[in-house]
Amino acid sequence: MAEPTGSSSTTTTTTTTDYDVIVIGAGAVGENVADRTVQGGLRTVIVESELVGGECSYWACMPSKALLRSGAAVTAAGRVGGAAEAVTGELDVAAVLRRRDSFTSNWSDEGQVSWLEKSGIALVRGHARLTGVREVTVTHQNGSTTVLTAAHAVVVSTGSAALLPDIPGLAEVAPWTSREATSAQRIPAGLAVIGGGVVAVEMATAYATLGATVTMIVRHGLLGGMEPFAADLVTASLRESGVTVLTGVSTTGAARTEDGQVALTLDDGTTVTAAEVLVATGRVPHTGDLGLETVGLTPGEWLTVDDTMLVRGAAPELAGHWLYATGDVNHRALFTHQGKYQARAAGDVIAARAAGRPVDDAPWGTHVATADHAAVPQVTFGDPEVASVGLTQAAAEKAGHRIRVLDYNLGWVAGSSVHADGYTGTARAIVDLDREVLLGVTFVGPDVAELLHAATIAVVGEVPIGRLWHAVPSYPTMSEIWLRLLEEYGRP
Repeated sequence: MAEPTGSSSTTTTTTTTDYDVIVIGAGAVGENVADRTVQGGLRTVIVESELVGGECSYWACMPSKALLRSGAAVTAAGRVGGAAEAVTGELDVAAVLRRRDSFTSNWSDEGQVSWLEKSGIALVRGHARLTGVREVTVTHQNGSTTVLTAAHAVVVSTGSAALLPDIPGLAEVAPWTSREATSAQRIPAGLAVIGGGVVAVEMATAYATLGATVTMIVRHGLLGGMEPFAADLVTASLRESGVTVLTGVSTTGAARTEDGQVALTLDDGTTVTAAEVLVATGRVPHTGDLGLETVGLTPGEWLTVDDTMLVRGAAPELAGHWLYATGDVNHRALFTHQGKYQARAAGDVIAARAAGRPVDDAPWGTHVATADHAAVPQVTFGDPEVASVGLTQAAAEKAGHRIRVLDYNLGWVAGSSVHADGYTGTARAIVDLDREVLLGVTFVGPDVAELLHAATIAVVGEVPIGRLWHAVPSYPTMSEIWLRLLEEYGRP
């Protein structure tokens, strides 16, 4: 390991280490880049200023789903006769939080560091900045520095952070972001949520099941960019579970009251008071102090890349073919799974370019992340779940496709009625009429996340409708929805 050892006393010691590839950011995305470049025979170092494993492992995907799962399991049991009668108690909140803590390894990265070592990936802890062509200077906690040089590539995988909107008084009330919401050690009596996206919906759902009184403050509607029926079903379910969903209003001010509550003033003249406020209004890139100016880029902005993840817009003489960006920081698709997909493409293309091998950068090639453009799968783990891939009706129409929209009530499928009494859900498929392939699919309902990968394969593979008729769903399962959607379309 290249990191100098020492106490907390300040020192100006500088060491220099040469590698083939430097990865800035040891989250899930950066780890995948490093894994691929090492497998490609390149000496790789990864730099991290916080915990190895990053946002997903400690403050996002894993802890948030752990918080949601216990409540979802109880809710699911309550929808099945026989099981419903057996569910007689309330959630054990302390047990839920302990289970959540286990998924984050109690915010220890020892296991992740061990994996890096076993994989042959070097680790340097500290804050990284670009300081020259294929050069990164790392400042350690004790003030010493390490200058890392890369023979082939530097990859920025620094992710994103929660956006704090410019609302008077908001910063002073110490608002929660997704980090505080997923790592809290107690459940507040009341939680106000500013925002209506995925984080807002999931955390409102989790905290409501954990006993908090939840109020959502949403400028427009929930889950913008998804099919409108998804927002309708989720909004109705949240309200049924006791969440107050205020739409068409904005927060204009925030202040702590004498008893420590947060009072939020809305633009309709009303006030919402809660013990804590969660801000979930978007993300900003972690590029503010990265040294981007050394390659002609603007600090604090998203990094634009081509499909091999090479950074565009940088000074050619400085950034050439060595600066890459993967994951949230390139703003293509802000999902861990999509960032890991980009990481695999980037790691492999870096290895290919380093070895002088041909680059397969045609659409859907080995070295590109083509799916980012129109085949991104995503799940919102609320109640009901929203699972989608590809284009919505609005997006397909905007792109100029000649389409047909297929809708079907998921509750009419035999497998769904067995799955839960009174199952409520909807499926929609968007068909490209000119090619007779699927452009997008959306499922809304309990446990629909497990239906999504079949849809993703159909969209990415551009499987003809005629061939899908021969993919026979097992009976009685929820996957029978595929047959019902095809029947809506008719035999080609």
